[in-house]
Amino acid sequence: MSESAVLHIKGRVLVGPGSGAAGGDAGVAGEAVRDELWVIDGKISYDRPTGAAARDVTVIEGWALPGLVDAHCHVGLDAHGPVEDAVSESQALREREAGALLLRDAGSPSDTRWIDEREDLPRIIRAGRHIARTKRYIRNYAHEIEPEDLVAYVAREARRGDGWVKLVGDWIDRDSGDLAACWPPGEVAAAIAEAHRLGARVTAHCFAEETLAPLVEAGIDCVEHATGLTEETIPLFAERQVAIVPTLVNIATFPQLAAGGEKKFPRWADHMRRLHARRHDTVRAAYDAGVPVFAGTDAGGSLAHGLIAEEVAELTRAGIPAVDAVSAATWAARAWLGRPGLEEGAPADLVVYESDPRADVRVLAAPRRVVLRGRVVR
Repeated sequence: MSESAVLHIKGRVLVGPGSGAAGGDAGVAGEAVRDELWVIDGKISYDRPTGAAARDVTVIEGWALPGLVDAHCHVGLDAHGPVEDAVSESQALREREAGALLLRDAGSPSDTRWIDEREDLPRIIRAGRHIARTKRYIRNYAHEIEPEDLVAYVAREARRGDGWVKLVGDWIDRDSGDLAACWPPGEVAAAIAEAHRLGARVTAHCFAEETLAPLVEAGIDCVEHATGLTEETIPLFAERQVAIVPTLVNIATFPQLAAGGEKKFPRWADHMRRLHARRHDTVRAAYDAGVPVFAGTDAGGSLAHGLIAEEVAELTRAGIPAVDAVSAATWAARAWLGRPGLEEGAPADLVVYESDPRADVRVLAAPRRVVLRGRVVR
């Protein structure tokens, strides 16, 4: 496609969730589903181009969504720690091929700012580097510190990130042989307050049950995984509107992790199996209570990138309606992260599919076309 080419997207343009069923497209205020849009100079327009702009038009037909959002991944990280730029590039490209054009990087030890200069790679919202307790997380991933240094490190990462900071809220405690919280409530409350003072939101990796209420009381904005949610803590999340990113494609690996650690930590292994067994019920109960749920894969540690379609499918397996599962990776996710969707004048980041993803989310696994910054990249 030439630099000056105009794209004409025809068929169904899903500006918002609409009714969530094929054939029922009235939508919100009549604007949730449009018949067409144009991409002019890399921007979205709902006005037909005229003059010279109308003479070089490429037509793409299908069902268009805003570029998908992977709200929890790790560009610049693999199972061993930081990676070379070439690996970061390949990770970002895999996300792009899957239609994920906005990535919330939930912690990485690598400097990936150079990706922002690449017009052919997804946009990344960074949380800086993980902040963990000493010897209480995966080696080479995080800043490993003690509680008295938490506020200072949160301030540092708030300045380095793109409006987010990532804490490791719990991890295996070798003395107890099970999951345990990493931070005393007073220190974590002070750290969250400092992040908020600097204009950043705070999220935390959490598997265990007892970790959650103190974090919410301390003012946490989001919890990753949140496998430990219970009927006692779900109402607290709903009341405070603390979001969760369940990363169900990652939680699926819990039985394998449990098997690997069972000999040394049998209590932990049993706990991980129980969290896994109830994972879908946990997510559905949170959704039913009104807890904001967003789609993220946890790719970049031991998981491959490009799994966002499978994560949306997992949300539907948990009982979340298809339209809301799609929204968790598109309209709602972009609004939560403060990024536009298919709005007039917005950057043209969109994905076109053969049929309506709201009717069958499996469609998300097979993008017909991917448009990034107004260019067809797939």
